[in-house]
Amino acid sequence: MSAREAGPARLFVITGGRTRAAGGAALDLVTLVAVADEAPPGLASERAAILRLCGGGPLPVAELGARLALPVSVVKALLRGLLADGLVTAHPPASHRPPDLETLRQVLSGLHDL
Repeated sequence: MSAREAGPARLFVITGGRTRAAGGAALDLVTLVAVADEAPPGLASERAAILRLCGGGPLPVAELGARLALPVSVVKALLRGLLADGLVTAHPPASHRPPDLETLRQVLSGLHDL
């Protein structure tokens, strides 16, 4: 069942009515999510599906939403609950800082020498 077929009532039930956790981790589309602990018995199916998907390695939030066919806002609400329970970890992507200009000049000089 897709998110469109599910309707708002089902999405409300999936998230337990949560839209945002107070003091929750900042999650964006490229935040990598990894499994931190095994799923306890009786875990809701959507939460268990996230753990199963991330069991093969970290996945970005956007990928989880696509694979679960759920809106990213719903996935984020589920992830905040899993983070609070210590079942997953969230890692921001590595920051991209601009390359050092002197290094670029040396590379360019080396290329000219070829």
